Amino acid sequence: MMISDELLEQITKKVSLQLEGQRDISDETIKNTAYQMLEEVTNHEYVSISEKMRVVGHCLNVMKKLGLLQPILDDKSVTEIMINGPQHIFVERAGHLYELEEHFESDKQLEDIIQKIVSKVNRTVDSSNPICDARLEDGSRVNIVLPPIALCGATVTIRKFPEKVIQFQDLINWGAITKEAADFLKKCVQAKYNIFVSGGTGSGKTTFLNALSNFIPSDERIITIEDSAELQIQSVKNLVRLETRNANTEGKGAITIRDLIKSSLRMRPERIVVGEVRGAEALDMLQAMNTGHDGSLSTGHANSPEDMLSRLETMVLTGSSFPIEAIRQQIASAIDIIVHLGRMSDKSRKTLYIVELLGYENGKYKINPVFTFELKEDSTPNHVRGRLERTKNPFYNMHKFTMAGIPCEEINRGITGC
Repeated sequence: MMISDELLEQITKKVSLQLEGQRDISDETIKNTAYQMLEEVTNHEYVSISEKMRVVGHCLNVMKKLGLLQPILDDKSVTEIMINGPQHIFVERAGHLYELEEHFESDKQLEDIIQKIVSKVNRTVDSSNPICDARLEDGSRVNIVLPPIALCGATVTIRKFPEKVIQFQDLINWGAITKEAADFLKKCVQAKYNIFVSGGTGSGKTTFLNALSNFIPSDERIITIEDSAELQIQSVKNLVRLETRNANTEGKGAITIRDLIKSSLRMRPERIVVGEVRGAEALDMLQAMNTGHDGSLSTGHANSPEDMLSRLETMVLTGSSFPIEAIRQQIASAIDIIVHLGRMSDKSRKTLYIVELLGYENGKYKINPVFTFELKEDSTPNHVRGRLERTKNPFYNMHKFTMAGIPCEEINRGITGC
């Protein structure tokens, strides 16, 4: 006997009612109850093992996991899930978007799953507080927007967390960066240069930041600060992970990235890693970089290294009344290196620029391109071919390399001016 979708939902509701009010229900209890209800609903007709497993799996997903979402989350080929109201679920596979046939029965079914997600990380989302960032137990990042803000119904976007911590060797294998550039950045992290990773949405900034963070020497004390904790730093034992908190239903108790940066300065950090700066906290990040916390790392949204500098200026201006010239001097003295990432027309992710920020003079930032991405002649929009090439420009700010015992010849090998 085949179990129809209607029958499946009927069995699931019976299991839920049977176990209603019980706390800490075990998987085994749910399985046994599901088998019992299956027998009752089918009048003891023969049901194949695969169908029985489907019923049990569905009941487990609904009662202990995330229902309809769980099989999609378990699909390793899916990297991102986009829910536009109960009727439309899209997924990203290998950089391409597909709409699934599955959909939620009602707005309530979707909202029940949303409440299950946010409650596990002590966050609140409702009509009075309709926007929320959260994360799943595996670390996947979740953004939720509810009506009346979302006109098409509750909107959920899930950036799935990779099972395996991505290292630079993986990025090299995928063609996202060259070994030469990765070796250069490894030395920059070890020598405590302040590095800012910029790029557009979906360009791989968090993945890149995580890979960079794992170059940090194991004997240092690191503070990570994020909206939703995603970083997986495995090389450092003395690690403190901080996460922001939304305001409660009374509009109180919010903890912002700015609050966490200020607090982190009292924790004796050797380095501060900020997942992403979006607003006034940029000033606190820059001041931390300028006050003895060398080797700090962060990311931001931008279309180019120059655009990232302009956006940082705007961010700082939202939270301070400093003259623009003072802000630019602060940025130029705080950031040593900008790494810019891009998502290409064929959906691949590439490192496009690694630039050195040399200062600010005569109303302009002094930017020294160290690596730039060069397209090959046979490159096409559907198959982008190119390579991150070392420019002929020497790296000038050698002070930190010298302090770390890394000779100039190792950084500027084959380039005049060392």
